[in-house]
Amino acid sequence: MAKNTDSNTYTVLFATGMVLVVGTLLAFLASSLKEKIAENKRIEKQQNILYAMGVNENEDGGLAFVSKENVESEFSKYITKQVVIEGEKVTENNEAYLIDLKKEAEAAKSTSYKRKLPLFIGKKDGKDFYIVPMRGKGLWDAIWGYVALDNQLIVQGVFFDHAGETPGLGSNIKERFFMDDFAGEHILDGDTFKGITAAKGNADPKNETKTDFEVDAIAGATITGDGLSAMLKKDLKMYLPYLKTLKQ
Repeated sequence: MAKNTDSNTYTVLFATGMVLVVGTLLAFLASSLKEKIAENKRIEKQQNILYAMGVNENEDGGLAFVSKENVESEFSKYITKQVVIEGEKVTENNEAYLIDLKKEAEAAKSTSYKRKLPLFIGKKDGKDFYIVPMRGKGLWDAIWGYVALDNQLIVQGVFFDHAGETPGLGSNIKERFFMDDFAGEHILDGDTFKGITAAKGNADPKNETKTDFEVDAIAGATITGDGLSAMLKKDLKMYLPYLKTLKQ
């Protein structure tokens, strides 16, 4: 009986030890994976911000970001300042790009919370860029993007992406042929905010007119286009009090 008891005790101890080892290993892997995911998100955000201001590796009509190996140095080179806007208060914050727009939107549902709006200021070829991040809702899931403006509030470039829009239709908001159409578009009519609409049946399919506040919508992606238009108007308008100071 003693031998059986000793054997059972050993088995229990061994099993407990294995559980502890496996648990520790899983916790380590989960922590490492979490750090890797966070790092990938940081790299992706920096690539997207740079893309909107025209810092990329595009060739022959294709879309190519700054490489992962170079993105941190390029971000430091071209993004001269990051700020956070809270009402009339504007403060510098070198990690403004880490602000979660979704969480800020949720928190702002409380009237006592003052929403934090990150803004990225860059310089390229002697020209200043003001890059506005945004987030909205497409047909199936979230859409988001960055719009780069000059000090006259004329669009210099954009980047859009999505979580689950229909392949070949709504997913085309992240294709270069669509994003390139935004360059040169105005968001103000005098001092009146208009935003930009992805317009179905736009009478300017080649986007030669840049003061009509419209770009040609993606065929077959009406709801995604409507969501994109709403996102552009909603989020650009939040930044408008600050952006208008650039023109003075």
